[in-house]
Amino acid sequence: MADTAGASPGGSGDDLAADVATVGRAVRWAAARLTAAGVPSPRVDAESLLAHAVGVDRAEVRRLAVLDRRLPDDVAARFAADVARRAAREPLQHLTGRAPFRHLELAVGPGVFVPRPETEQVVQVAIDEAARVVASRGTAVVVDLCTGSGAIALAVAAEVPGTTVHAVELDAAAHGWAARNVAAAGAAAPAVVVHLVRGDARTAFRDLDGTVDVVVSNPPYVPPGAVPRDPEVAEHDPAVALYGLGEDGLEVPRGVTAAAARLLRPGGLYVMEHAEVQAAAARAMVADVGGFGPASTADDLTGRPRMVVARRSTVPATDPGRPPAARSNRDRLGP
Repeated sequence: MADTAGASPGGSGDDLAADVATVGRAVRWAAARLTAAGVPSPRVDAESLLAHAVGVDRAEVRRLAVLDRRLPDDVAARFAADVARRAAREPLQHLTGRAPFRHLELAVGPGVFVPRPETEQVVQVAIDEAARVVASRGTAVVVDLCTGSGAIALAVAAEVPGTTVHAVELDAAAHGWAARNVAAAGAAAPAVVVHLVRGDARTAFRDLDGTVDVVVSNPPYVPPGAVPRDPEVAEHDPAVALYGLGEDGLEVPRGVTAAAARLLRPGGLYVMEHAEVQAAAARAMVADVGGFGPASTADDLTGRPRMVVARRSTVPATDPGRPPAARSNRDRLGP
C-alpha cells in the first residue's frame, strides 16, 4: 500500500484527514461514527467498507490495521464518503455491491431485496430434500418462486449436484440482478445452472406441473401495517419485495402456495419463508389452498419460527393451481 500523507479526504478538513490517514485510525474512526449512528455491527461494517475501498478482504484490513499502514488520499476519500452513507443507514451491501449468502457472494443494489441470514436455513431445508431425492433417483427438480437476487436458486444449484433448478422473478429490476448473478455463477462454475425466467410466480413453469421435487420461496409477506424497524429495510429494500398484500400480508404467499401445489409431484416438498408472527397463519394458509398434507413450522438459526413446510398430498386436489379468488394488485406476485 502506498505510503502517502493523509491529506484531507474529499475536502472534509484536516481533522478528518488525520482520522483516516492510516488503516488503524480509519477503522477506529469509522466504527465510532457508525456506533453513534446506531448501526448494529459498526466494527464489521467499518472493516468491510475499508476492504471495499482498498480492494482487499477484511482479513487483510485487520492485518494492515495492526501495522497501521497509511491510506492513499483517494482511498481515504472514498472510504470517508462511504462511511457517511452507511451512517445515514444506507445498506452496507448497496455500498459494496455484494451480499454474502451461504457459500455465495451475490451482486446486489437498489431495486433488489438483500438476502438475509435467516433465509439460509430456509434454503437448507430445500437443499436437504433435494440431496435426498438426488441420492435416491440421481436427479431432482427444484423451483424457486419469487427468486429476487437468485440467492435461493443459486445456493441449491451450487450445493446439490444433480439438481435442475428453475427460478422466476416478475419485477424487472430484481430480475436484472438475478440474471447478473446467474451469469456470474455459471461463468465461475459451469456446473451451476439456473433456468431463470421473468414472469408471474402463479403461472410460471406450466410445463413442469406435477413433476417438481422441491418448491422453495421467500415471497413478500410483511403485513401492510408492519413497517420494518431497520431503516436499511424500510427505506431501501423495494416495497414490492417486502409487503405481501392483504390484511395479513399473505395474499402473495397464497398465490405462491397455489402454484407450488400445481408444480409439485405427489410427495414433493414445499418450503416457504414467513415472518415469525405468521407461523399459525401460514399453516392455515397451506391447508386452505389445499393439495398438501399437514403443514409444519420450522425455525431459523436464531430459534424463531421462520418457514412453513408441507408435502404435496398423494390425493389430487381440486384445481390446486388456481389462486384463491377476489385478489387485488395481482401483478405484484413477484417481488
